[in-house]
Amino acid sequence: MAPSSRPFWTVPPRRLASAATVALLLGMTPLLSGTSAASTARPSPCSNDPTARLSAVPTPEAVLGFPLGAGQERVVTNAEVRTYLGAVDGASDRVTTGVLATSVLGQPLPYAVVSNERNVRPAALREIADDVRDLRDPRRTSARTAARTAKDSPAIVWVTANVHGGEKSGTDAALKTLYELAAGLSCAVADRNDNLVTIIVPTQNPDGRDATRRQNEFGFDMNRDWFARTQQETDGKLELLRRYPPQVFIDAHEMGGRQYFFPPNADPIHHEIAGEAVDWINRIGEANKAGFGYNGACDETVTTECYFNYDTYDMFFMGYGDTVPTTGFGAAGMTYEKGSASAVADRVQQQFNTQWATLGWAAANKPEVLSGYFDIWTDALAQGRAGTLEPNEVVQPTNEVQFPVPDIKIRSYFLLPDRQLADVRQLVERLRRMDVEVYEVQKPTRVPTARVFGGRTATNLTVPKGAYWIPMDQPQKHWIQAIMGEDPYTPFPYFYDVSSWSNPLLMGVSTIYTGDNVRPKAELVRTISGGRTAPAWPWGSYTYPLDSAAAAEFTFTLLGRGVPLVRDLKTSRVALPATKLSRTVDELAKSLGVTLTPGGRPTGTRLDLPKVGLFQGTGISTTSGSHGEARYVLGKRWGLDLNPVTTADINDNTEAFTGRTVLLVPDGSSATGGLTATGQANLRDWIAQGHTYVGLRNEGTWVARAAGLTSTTEKTKPAGYTVIGSHLRVDVDQDSPVALGRPAEDFEFNNSDPILNPTTTGTNVLRYPTGDTFWANGYTVGGDTLKGTAALVDEPTGAGRAVLFAFNPLFRAYNENGLHLVANALLYPAGAGATTAPDARRSPGFDAARASAAAAPVTPELGGGWRPTTIEVATTDLPRTRAIVERFTTEAQAAEADGSAYLVIPNPEGRQADEHPFLGDLVRALHDAQVPLRSVVG
Repeated sequence: MAPSSRPFWTVPPRRLASAATVALLLGMTPLLSGTSAASTARPSPCSNDPTARLSAVPTPEAVLGFPLGAGQERVVTNAEVRTYLGAVDGASDRVTTGVLATSVLGQPLPYAVVSNERNVRPAALREIADDVRDLRDPRRTSARTAARTAKDSPAIVWVTANVHGGEKSGTDAALKTLYELAAGLSCAVADRNDNLVTIIVPTQNPDGRDATRRQNEFGFDMNRDWFARTQQETDGKLELLRRYPPQVFIDAHEMGGRQYFFPPNADPIHHEIAGEAVDWINRIGEANKAGFGYNGACDETVTTECYFNYDTYDMFFMGYGDTVPTTGFGAAGMTYEKGSASAVADRVQQQFNTQWATLGWAAANKPEVLSGYFDIWTDALAQGRAGTLEPNEVVQPTNEVQFPVPDIKIRSYFLLPDRQLADVRQLVERLRRMDVEVYEVQKPTRVPTARVFGGRTATNLTVPKGAYWIPMDQPQKHWIQAIMGEDPYTPFPYFYDVSSWSNPLLMGVSTIYTGDNVRPKAELVRTISGGRTAPAWPWGSYTYPLDSAAAAEFTFTLLGRGVPLVRDLKTSRVALPATKLSRTVDELAKSLGVTLTPGGRPTGTRLDLPKVGLFQGTGISTTSGSHGEARYVLGKRWGLDLNPVTTADINDNTEAFTGRTVLLVPDGSSATGGLTATGQANLRDWIAQGHTYVGLRNEGTWVARAAGLTSTTEKTKPAGYTVIGSHLRVDVDQDSPVALGRPAEDFEFNNSDPILNPTTTGTNVLRYPTGDTFWANGYTVGGDTLKGTAALVDEPTGAGRAVLFAFNPLFRAYNENGLHLVANALLYPAGAGATTAPDARRSPGFDAARASAAAAPVTPELGGGWRPTTIEVATTDLPRTRAIVERFTTEAQAAEADGSAYLVIPNPEGRQADEHPFLGDLVRALHDAQVPLRSVVG
């Protein structure tokens, strides 16, 4: 293998020093010191008896006290998962185990590597991983070498489960799969072990499993966390994936009911998913049909313990456990869903049946799969060189592409260094950690025709030195476009998650792309830039711009360590005394991409560490949503001590409330937060003393309005209005301290958020433009309704203020420009009034406009912190659609506009489509009745 200067995937692990185990060599923590000397090798030839097994490998019954699958009466615990993995590892030399990460509460996430005895030897396993990684770079792997690998090397298959903690049967089935591979003597087992290396991750969410909760301990749905990798469980898993890149990937889930889903998928499918992977997925579906057993396919008469395809589970959003393995790793990534209402034995057995059938297909088609795997990366390179994007396609037989990918060429992306540089560098690191090659521009480069994020174009644009260049002619072309693209170009209007996740827009960084064949003078980025640029005088300072989420994290960390900081309220630059720059501080700055520039004596407004109260009163879920996001971002990442504040604390004016300088009210379902008139007066008085109220989305703005803190009112959403996780341009009032460091125009993320009429008693910090500069991406219908409305307001009361976000700036902790705005609100300077004219509106009493707003009726919130379900059909189809919907719920609300009828189904618990109690069944019923669906939003 030739030396290479490329990212991780091409660094040959075989050149590293030898290690005690392959787990240690590949950066994994071993569970056990090694395999038992008493391990028994598989005899040869294999047996035709499917029940023949090695007696030395313990059965589930022997270790757990009960069988897995048929006859099982309860699910296994986390402790039992670890115990059984250890027992099998200790008895079988077909297995090695390790730990890929630890959970928030410190539990290990164990895994097992299973193959034949030869393949799991450390040297052999290293070579297999090397060979598969080599297939991902056709620039240095010849077609002849690839053909030899396809013939001689096993493929890598992953079996994972339990990313949603309450969906437990996949874990138990994975342990059953482990036992059969480790102990079986049949030819079916030998075929799988000889042709595959199987990575088994029984549980991806042990904390959620213990709590029987979908989310992890921070309330994150980790099946939405894949591209951002905010959670440590996700991050460790992706690092293991980089070491063992899969060709087939199973993500086992549960859903409502007693049926089973496996692909073919529902539409939409992201256009950058390779055709080979889609073909494998669909063919694996045929194998699963043959191996499923039970009642076979669901139909009008067979409705339980049966399987279905093509419904509910799409492959569009790049945060899923199927889309990321497929797009980022070239695998056949698949979601399997078993109805949770079935008995434990049936749930586990059906999960096992599909896992076993999938492994059988992969083993039987191993040469073709590895050959096609090489073709995926070869095609990606060719497309990148030509600047072509994959076309949109649909997989459901009755659907047609409604929105084709536009005829544009993209050969390069450029991240510009003019602002938010630390977040630019964080995005570079995110790309590099998915094996994307990023280069730093060393000399200004002219781009003849450029597209500027936000729907604009430019000619003869000069890309400055220090910009970051991401060429598309590299193997990860599909992944680059999937997360960098200005628009995801949905082919078909079915949405079960968001319709945009463009990383440059999420971070609010200056980005262009071009179809021109430009080749700037640039150097491959090998490590993140940042830290001290030159020494400062001992009496001087180091300064940095507080204009990014990364710089905010750096700031809060320093304040938490007692480092004195001052901020220039005009430039947003922060200064720290030169004597406080330790090696640790410098390394922290570099890790976050923050450049420290030497300067003079520190001058500016002092920054103080905020004392944050996190509201967890009436209407707030403490196990999901923005409450958990606040605990993660403000608590874990920023290191702030979050003090719980209850409804009673505010009503009774307790120290838990009055001792805080900031109160953050997350999104929730209550219009008042349970505050009495006395509690509302207490809140107003507390703010007037110079404190800050930060309100997020529905409950955050409702509680403020009910307490007389804002004159904003909610604008009614018209029929057909659809903004489902889209990015929109906003105008920024740069005179507001909340907007310090943000550009005059920015982008914000809107997920069917409340629409706020502008304030007349405060500052409209972010507003949607009224004219030609209005712009939205994703699937946005009726967006003109937003024109001129407010996305963020700053309402003064006495010496304090209420900062109200119409959107959730903490959404999934990957909305970096929103995180920066929250940081600005928390650091709101007490002396900010000195920079502007005195504000006559700063009265602690009830302003007339605010009193009127408080008296206005509350707009019903039908989404429960997420979204309601909306089904669009032709108006002529409304009667029969309503009749079908009424079989599932009587709560649907109907409206008509422009020839379409919209049935809006409340979702009071904020359930996502894949956990909704009947959405999948409803959509299938509408399909069965041949009702043409114009759009579905879940």
